[in-house]
Amino acid sequence: MAIVTYASGTTVALEPTGGTDRQKVLDAIDALGAGGSTAGADGLQRAYALAERHFDKDAVNRVILATDGDFNVGITDPRELEKFVAAKRKSGVYLSILGVGSGNLNDALMQRLAQSGNGNAAYIDSLLEARKALGEELGSTMFPIANDVKMQVEFNPAKVAAYRLIGYETRMLARQDFKDDKVDAGDMGAGHTVTAIYEITPSGAAGTLVDPLRYGEGKKAAPRTKTDELCFVRVRYKLPGEDKSRLVEQPVRAGAAHQSLQAAPADQRFAVAVAAFGQRLRGEQQLADYPYADIAELANGARGADAEGYRAEFVKLVRMTEALGKAGQR
Repeated sequence: MAIVTYASGTTVALEPTGGTDRQKVLDAIDALGAGGSTAGADGLQRAYALAERHFDKDAVNRVILATDGDFNVGITDPRELEKFVAAKRKSGVYLSILGVGSGNLNDALMQRLAQSGNGNAAYIDSLLEARKALGEELGSTMFPIANDVKMQVEFNPAKVAAYRLIGYETRMLARQDFKDDKVDAGDMGAGHTVTAIYEITPSGAAGTLVDPLRYGEGKKAAPRTKTDELCFVRVRYKLPGEDKSRLVEQPVRAGAAHQSLQAAPADQRFAVAVAAFGQRLRGEQQLADYPYADIAELANGARGADAEGYRAEFVKLVRMTEALGKAGQR
């Protein structure tokens, strides 16, 4: 590992050092201090240069950027930064970003850079969050097992009249990009899970939520042999170091559907609560009639074991938001 500091300029605080030389690493960390401007782009350039110089084809090569994202010296244009990071990902060096601080935190820039650099971003606002990102989730965030992972869901029109993907606005791809191995996509690490939530309108309820088309459905009905399918899922991915993607396909049978939200597994119910909370905060009309109290109740009922208390903390956050909303109405 190596450490590069960036303020008004850049400095190599720790030359590339083996992990067995623990005391040398700790001494370099203890000597760090804050000050100066934020030459983030220069810091990235120097870090990538070190990583490329000591590249190991049999190891995970990664730059970890700790920043508030408020770059104010050197390259500051977000598009130029994205181009630089996107070009560097071709070298095989991954990028992870740790967002630190508040107030001037530029979370949007950090997310965009992480996506461009085949990496991930985490927000560190406490020692517990640092432990979560660099301890408990180290395998899923630092050790990639699949690159350019793409998912495509095709709903059966005989079962689903309309659908809406919640979130992933910055990750959407054109339909033709799914098979194009030159198009960059997300990466997954060991033990990493990804949840995609769709809101669907069953074909039987289409009349209440979806206006009928003037000239008919415009789609041929699904063949009889496929009427037991809700949708068809395709996943493409590349193994690290490979350029050609692999394809996995799986139909989702209608019999796999749960009869109610409460019958779904706890992890799915909690994910729905988190998505609902995010939509309420954004003021999306689809959730206008779904109060914070119901979101908190759904999340609380799906806490499960919750050994680290993260889900309990989320429930408290929702309830605090509800209380603030009521206070603001007085």
